[in-house]
Amino acid sequence: MSIEVPPHPPRRVPILGDIIGLDPVKPMQNTARILASLGPIYQRRILTMRLSFIGGVDLAEDVNDEKRWQKNLARPLRQLRPISGDGLFTAENDEPNWSKAHAILMPGFTQAAMRSYHDTMLDVVREMVGAWDHADAPVDVSEEMSKLTLETIGRAGFGYRFNSYDREDIDPFVTAMLGALEYIQQKGLPIPGRALFDRRRRRRHTADVEYLNAVVDRVVEDRQVNSADRPDLLTLMLESVDPATGERLDPVNIRYQILTFLVAGHETSAGALSFALWLLSQHPEEAVKARAEVDALWPSREIPAVEFDQVGKLRAVRRVLDETLRLWPTAPGYFREAKEDTLLGGKYAFKKGDWVMVVLQRVHCDKAVWGADADEFRPDRFLPEQVRARSGAAYKPFGTGPRACIGRQFAYHEMLMALAVILHRYDFTADPSCELEVQEQLTMRPRGFALTVTRR
Repeated sequence: MSIEVPPHPPRRVPILGDIIGLDPVKPMQNTARILASLGPIYQRRILTMRLSFIGGVDLAEDVNDEKRWQKNLARPLRQLRPISGDGLFTAENDEPNWSKAHAILMPGFTQAAMRSYHDTMLDVVREMVGAWDHADAPVDVSEEMSKLTLETIGRAGFGYRFNSYDREDIDPFVTAMLGALEYIQQKGLPIPGRALFDRRRRRRHTADVEYLNAVVDRVVEDRQVNSADRPDLLTLMLESVDPATGERLDPVNIRYQILTFLVAGHETSAGALSFALWLLSQHPEEAVKARAEVDALWPSREIPAVEFDQVGKLRAVRRVLDETLRLWPTAPGYFREAKEDTLLGGKYAFKKGDWVMVVLQRVHCDKAVWGADADEFRPDRFLPEQVRARSGAAYKPFGTGPRACIGRQFAYHEMLMALAVILHRYDFTADPSCELEVQEQLTMRPRGFALTVTRR
């Protein structure tokens, strides 16, 4: 088989390369559109940099091979290092704190751990319901889901209350986080000369990061002053040792780990719930199907006393979430790096250290695998027999390999319970004139989307 050169976007110019057509506001949606027109792979050259993107399941399956490829800490992720350092998400593959923290934190995501978080998660959902029951205007879905998931990870993971339902405004942590992520995303695009014009924005970013650090330091200080026997993530970080080395996490790394969970852990779940509610509002027939399952579990119209084992029975609700994350993966992709000189797909040459981004919005809609209606919302794609018939590479919303998201079970549990209670408690409608606008800040979420909620 002959070596092929991946296609590139139109209007390449000398020296600068493929600078025309970059979208600093919605780069991932732009990348997905380019893949839809150019095929399962394309490359963009900026000066001497080569940026490779894939959107086909076959190529994704190839780069998921752990023998030849590994996680790459590409430019956008490196911009996160001032916030999350060598935390689980942004550590280099060979940094010792990754394996140490992974071993220490894994017990925090077992089934026994999920059981210990369950009541706290339910308490937060009930507080949200208490606020929604008295809402006299449509609720801003993204803001509400951010409140829910930030409060959930804060309390369940670290015993810390943000008191999201005791205030009218958005928590400053969320404002600082979104500001920091927006700056990081824009800085991650290799636009020549940008650094000359963003001095004011850099100062604001520094202030945002300092505020995020201050919040985390307060979380740790609160635990140290008011010590409690809590089986949570913070206890594991402060008291556990790596079984391989006998070492604890150092204070700086603990800060990085907490910020990783607070930022990435709450933002991705909030986005997924927001997209799910948007899709259900546009497909009421699917809401009816999921609601029937929920009503069968909890016939009473009161706020259900959700039991831990009932969450796993929410199969129709789980299919809604899976289909949501297929169409709108809130973590829009992952980066892979060649461990050796290799051929991607047997025909595209990559040298050791070259990287590629797997663009999930396209992989998850590859018509060769998902069918001609791949762009449509159809939760029954995730019936067990259909899942078994597909390549595992076709659906990777939490990444791949040993560096995949450690908290995915936590995320599924909180999202399933929250979405089930919302379906059980409310009928909801969106303004018919509303069009989906997707905001990107490394993660993706709807913006300006409100629901009118009515008690059933």
